[in-house]
Amino acid sequence: MVRILFVCHGNICRSVSAEYIMKYLIMEKSVGNVEIYIDSAATSMEEIGNQIYMPMKKTLESHKIPIGNHCARRVDKSEYHDFDFIIAMDEENMYNLTRLFDGDPEKKVHYLMEYTDTKNAVIEDPWYTRKFEKVFQSILKGCIGLLEYIEDSRA
Repeated sequence: MVRILFVCHGNICRSVSAEYIMKYLIMEKSVGNVEIYIDSAATSMEEIGNQIYMPMKKTLESHKIPIGNHCARRVDKSEYHDFDFIIAMDEENMYNLTRLFDGDPEKKVHYLMEYTDTKNAVIEDPWYTRKFEKVFQSILKGCIGLLEYIEDSRA
């Protein structure tokens, strides 16, 4: 089983969107013999216990992405060994995760956009930019790329 953890600042916009987008892609597409577990978390404590931010939720719904009963949570140091891929959305998340995971000795922490043709791109926080559709499209592109990477590496 492949285990993926998506991480952003508050776990109410980007990481939870990536979680639900990836679950949708897996549901819609046959991924062969690969079982994939998906989760999401925050690096901060600010939004713990909150649901998906309403404008992000509406964007997901406009694309027919099924949404579960989300409750924001913070990533824990002990989870490092539980996941194969720990996916950061921007530099702040990468910095916080690298510190939390003692420098990422197994090189599990990556940017989502590493799995696209825009490898150096980060996914901006729509909480501040208000660009929810742009963020959705970036996350979708990243999730498609990550899923293809996983399928190719398991073939």
